[in-house]
Amino acid sequence: MTVLDDIIVGVKEDLEARRALVSLEELKERAAAAAPARDAWAALGGASSDRSELKVIAEIKRRSPSKGDLASIADPASLAVQYADGGASVISVLTEQRRFGGSLADLDAVRAAVETPLLRKDFTVDEYQIWEARAHGADLILLIVAALTDEELVRFSTLSHELGMNVLVETHTEEEIERAVAAKARIIGINVRNLKTLDVDRSVFGSLAGLIPAGAVVVAESGVRGADDVAHYAAGGANAILVGEALVSDSTPRERITEFKAAGAAAIAVRN
Repeated sequence: MTVLDDIIVGVKEDLEARRALVSLEELKERAAAAAPARDAWAALGGASSDRSELKVIAEIKRRSPSKGDLASIADPASLAVQYADGGASVISVLTEQRRFGGSLADLDAVRAAVETPLLRKDFTVDEYQIWEARAHGADLILLIVAALTDEELVRFSTLSHELGMNVLVETHTEEEIERAVAAKARIIGINVRNLKTLDVDRSVFGSLAGLIPAGAVVVAESGVRGADDVAHYAAGGANAILVGEALVSDSTPRERITEFKAAGAAAIAVRN
């Protein structure tokens, strides 16, 4: 069993526990009553012909399977405000509890604190989670190609769009990018961390980014230690980066986002 397989086993168990407490019908009612989803596609520059700015998806992340505890984050709302003030285009909130220490309560707290589009970062394996994301104010969800069949990828994407949300489709291999493109993904992430082993190889991004069609938003995921890594991804074709550890472990996340955006913009200017 891979690390990803093991995570999904826990995700499904926790999902069933939540389903026993809140029915799908109740979730649908909550989703219908929620404020309309914000446009994460536009926030990430997807609707603009000018992509000279590197967008930052700033993540609220307490721990990870590879590194263990990263930050206690007693007040995720306060951290989200710092991210927004620093210029984050999207804020990612991890809601997986067992391996990452997240919760839907974190998503609720962040939604109440900022107007920035929110990514519900979790391992989506059931339509229930998509309704759940919308009911709790998410504007964007994550779909991991390695965790889904082609039919699920299309069906989950379709439902998300019907609910007004956008989808970040995560890939790690050439074959997964082909599957994402076939599913008509518009926001495609390349995770340089192999979720089956947790190994990180930053060269993966450069080898795959050119396979993503023009017009899509290309997101570099994982492996950001500092501005040099940001510049590397931007030079290699990234329109956005998703970064968590480097921000939650920094005492000045607002300033760090500003630094990352500047490094990305300089690299994109050279690239263009």
